[in-house]
Amino acid sequence: MTIPSMLCYAFVAVVSIQIAYYLSFLFFFSLKRAETRLKKHIPISLIICAKNESENLKKNIPLILNQNYSNFEIVLVNDSSYDDTLEVMKRFDAQYDNIKLVDVKTNEAFWGNKKYALTLGIKASKHDFLVFTDADCTPNSEQWLAQISSHFSNDKSIVLGYGAYAKKKFSVLNKLIRFETVMTALQYFSYAKMGEPYMGVGRNMAYRKALFFNNRGFNNHMSIKSGDDDLFINEVANASNTSVCFTKESFTISEPKTRFKDWIHQKRRHISTASLYKLKHKFLLSLFYLSTLLFWVLGSYILLIGFAWPWIVSLIGLRFIIQWLSFGFTAKKFEETDLIILMPVLEFFLITTQLSIFIANLISKPKHWK
Repeated sequence: MTIPSMLCYAFVAVVSIQIAYYLSFLFFFSLKRAETRLKKHIPISLIICAKNESENLKKNIPLILNQNYSNFEIVLVNDSSYDDTLEVMKRFDAQYDNIKLVDVKTNEAFWGNKKYALTLGIKASKHDFLVFTDADCTPNSEQWLAQISSHFSNDKSIVLGYGAYAKKKFSVLNKLIRFETVMTALQYFSYAKMGEPYMGVGRNMAYRKALFFNNRGFNNHMSIKSGDDDLFINEVANASNTSVCFTKESFTISEPKTRFKDWIHQKRRHISTASLYKLKHKFLLSLFYLSTLLFWVLGSYILLIGFAWPWIVSLIGLRFIIQWLSFGFTAKKFEETDLIILMPVLEFFLITTQLSIFIANLISKPKHWK
């Protein structure tokens, strides 16, 4: 068998793996309708951990206070800020009865560790049902808390939500950030629907306080600077205790990075936690990434040498059609339809960027959450 023939067979295997993934995503999530199941307002503690976020707090706390929800407190956690974040929190605390302030001083043993600050915030909360978001997150509607909390039940103690990024005109980086966000959500919602939840995003998620303390909180990975959201969910989530919420009213919207360097630094922290996922999740996620990378590498090379090109073009076309369906329906759910036509270009840039991040993380590890 010649080398081109071997590469062609390998490409067929890669495309088959990709199609299997995208068909799974399509039928388990992309085609699913969001459920609206508003219930009686259960007591909620909303926890916001902030480090040097004074301007975002001024903008977003009033919007959160304006939620159409009858029974909730806001726990504001100041994580050793050196701007006027603490002063802003104190003003809100003095003005509203349902705001509680937790001021976390610099601790040498836990310096730069968001998990330590979050743990203190969770301990200070008075309700069992906890919702988490970030200081730079804006609720997409006044029904955000009602939508997220409605997915709690006697069985469901974790709720995974969607954290979008604001659109910026004429920005390639912004489109890349939003594309990566949609792709990540497509995967973690699909896996959850398939009974294998593996992560959530701290911008929009919820779980019960009892679940947190019964599983020793972040103790098993406290030394890892990032992963307060995905590592904890990967550790405790399962098919029976996890629900997903992706109604448009339940989204949060964050301000994206505007400099490529800052985004790369953020993604380095996020990707560094993946090595600590459960083995089955590492295998499935790695297989998806490697098959995507090989799809581009092998497909490009075989086309370049002109070997069996009609078959290769057909396989590439089939994979893109199925991917477009899966991504397209998901992008429509998340109000990101402007990304659909750009999907192949954005995927190419994302996959190469992720490869450079993997290599960079092998050389040195990112250390702090901010």
